[in-house]
Amino acid sequence: MARVQCIRAAVASSLACVAPLLVLAQSARDRNGSAETATPAARKLPVTADSIVDSGPVVFRDVTKEAGLAGWSHVMGAADKGLIIDTNGSGVGLIDYDNDGWLDIYLVNGSTFNALDGKETPPHAALFHNNHDGTFTDVAAKAGVTNDRWGFGVAIADYDNDGWPDIFVSNWGKNRLYHNNHDGTFTDVAEKAGVTLGNWSAGATWGDYDGDGRLDLFVSGYVHFDRKNLPYPGTPAAGLNTCEFKGVVVMCGPRGLQGEPDHLFHNNGEGTFTDVSAKAGVSDSVNRYYGITPLFVDVNGDGRPDLLVANDSTLSYLYLNRGDGTFDDVSLASGFGLNEDGREVAAMGIAAGDYLNNGRIDFAITDFSDETKLLFRNDGSGNFTEVSVPAGIGKVSIPFLGWGDGFLDYDNDGWLDLMMINGHIYPVADRADWGTSYAQRPLLFRNLRDGKFEEVPPVKGSGEAEVISGRGAAFGDLFNNGKIDVVINRLDGPPILLKNVNPDRHHWVELKLVGGPKSPRDAVGATVYLTANGMRQRRDVLSGGSYVSSNDPRPHFGLGDATDAGSAEIHWPSGRTESVRLPAVDRIFTIAEGKGIVAATCGGPSCSEAVSSAASRPATAHRP
Repeated sequence: MARVQCIRAAVASSLACVAPLLVLAQSARDRNGSAETATPAARKLPVTADSIVDSGPVVFRDVTKEAGLAGWSHVMGAADKGLIIDTNGSGVGLIDYDNDGWLDIYLVNGSTFNALDGKETPPHAALFHNNHDGTFTDVAAKAGVTNDRWGFGVAIADYDNDGWPDIFVSNWGKNRLYHNNHDGTFTDVAEKAGVTLGNWSAGATWGDYDGDGRLDLFVSGYVHFDRKNLPYPGTPAAGLNTCEFKGVVVMCGPRGLQGEPDHLFHNNGEGTFTDVSAKAGVSDSVNRYYGITPLFVDVNGDGRPDLLVANDSTLSYLYLNRGDGTFDDVSLASGFGLNEDGREVAAMGIAAGDYLNNGRIDFAITDFSDETKLLFRNDGSGNFTEVSVPAGIGKVSIPFLGWGDGFLDYDNDGWLDLMMINGHIYPVADRADWGTSYAQRPLLFRNLRDGKFEEVPPVKGSGEAEVISGRGAAFGDLFNNGKIDVVINRLDGPPILLKNVNPDRHHWVELKLVGGPKSPRDAVGATVYLTANGMRQRRDVLSGGSYVSSNDPRPHFGLGDATDAGSAEIHWPSGRTESVRLPAVDRIFTIAEGKGIVAATCGGPSCSEAVSSAASRPATAHRP
C-alpha cells in the first residue's frame, strides 16, 4: 500500500516504536473527536484538504441526508488504524435488484474484532432501495444481505442467467454469494457454489472468459491475515520489522507480509463453480502479489474479455485471453504493469473508458500519496503508454492517496471525464508535515478533447469540496435523468451521495442490454459503439472496477447539443454484432439481442412513442 521502510529490530525495542503513532493518533481523536476530522492548527491546510474556491460551476451536490443515506455508517477496525486490516475500507455496488428500472445501492461494511467475537453487534451492509422520488430506504435486513463479516468488495452480475442481478461480497473470512430470489430477498449460496475461500479476498469481477454464455468469477487475494499472529511493528508476523513512513512508525503492510493467491472460478451452469486458476494461468500462487481491484474487459478488441488486476505495491497484472481457456501474462511487455519510470506503485482502483473516442479502452489507476495517479493510453494490440503527466493529471494528483475512480461524462458533451476518490491510511498524516491530510477531497478532471485533462476547481459547499476518508465509489444514473451521479463508501462514517447538478442542457441516451441465449443475460462483456453528433463513442458493460466496486451496467452516452441519437453498434458477448437506430434522445432504451429496442423510459415513466417508433427499425445483424 505504501513505500513503507521496514527496519529489522529486536522484538522488544520494535514494539516500543509503536508508541509515537498511537500517541499522535490519540491526540488527534482527543482534540477533535475522531482521527478523520483532526486538522493541524499550526500549519496551513494541505492541498488535499484545501484549494477550495469561493465560486464557480458546481458539478455535484451532496444529497446524502435528504436521500436518506446518512443514518447508515461504515465501521472498520480500530480508530488508531494500527493494523492494515483497519485501513482499506469497502466498496459500493449499484444494482437494480427488484428490476423496477431504478438503480439501488449496496454498501459493503467492515467489522471489528469485538463484533467477530460476539461482544458487540456486527456492523451491517446496507441495501438502499430506490424510492423513485430522490430518497432511498435500507432494506438489507429484509433482503437478507447484511453480511455480518468483515467486508471489502462487491461485484454485481446475473451469474445464473435468470434475469435478476446477484451480489458477490468479498470478505476477510468466508465470501458471500447472494442469489436473487426474485421477491426482494436473497439467499447466500457461496458454500454450495464453492466460492467462499476463507482468508482476505479484496475484490471481484464477473466475465465470460470462455465464451460459453455463463459468467465466471475472478477474486483477488490480498494479504494472508492471521488473527492469532497480528502484524504489529516488531512482531514475527511483520518479520520483526519496525515499519516507518517518512520517519514515523506506522502500521505494517502490505510489503513484508505474506500475500494471498488469486482465484478464477469457472461457472459450471448448475449453481456451482470450479477453481481453474492454475489451469488458466492467473493464480498468482508463486508471487502472491497483493491483489486489490480486478476487472474483466476486452483490452485488444478481439471480442474476448481480458483480465486486469491492480496490485498493491507490486507489479499490476494484465492477462490477455488466448481464447482456449488460458491467459497470457503481458503485464511487463504491454507497459501496463509499471508506471512511466518503470516502478511499481500501490495500485488501488481501475477506471476503464475510451477517453480519446478512438475506439480503444484506456485505464486510470489510483495509487498512494507521493505517486502520480496513472493514465494508460491504449496504443492498440494490447500495448499501453503511461501518459498521466502530459495528460495533466500526474502533477496535480501526487499528494493524494487514491481509491475509487471512474471515467464519466459528467457534462454530457460526449467526452469522458475522470474522477478520483481519496483518503489517507495513516491518521498521523494530520500531524506530520507531509503536505497531505488524512481526510481528502475528490479530484475531478474535465476532458479537454485533445488527450488532456484539467482539474475542475472544487467550489465551497459543493460535492467536489467534500473532505472525507473516501474509499469505494460507484458511478451511475441514480435518478434516471441522464446525469451520472457518484456514491462513495467512506471509511468509518456515513456514505456520500453526490448528485450531478451540472447546469449543462446537453442531450444523452442510455442502454439497458439484455443478452440472448448464447450471451450472459445481463450482457456483461458487451461493447457498444455509438455514432452520433459527429463522433463515435465506446462504452462497455462491466462488472467490477473502481475500487472493489460495481458501477451502473447501462452504457451512457452524452450527445452534446445533438438532437439525433444516432446508431448503436452492439458487440454482444456471443460474438454477434448488431446495429440499432436510436429514435430519440434523452431516453433509456432496453435492447434485447436479436430483437432490437423492446422498451424505453424517459425520466422513469414508459416512453411508448419511442418504442413504437423503434419497432419499424429492428436490429440489423452484421454477422452471426
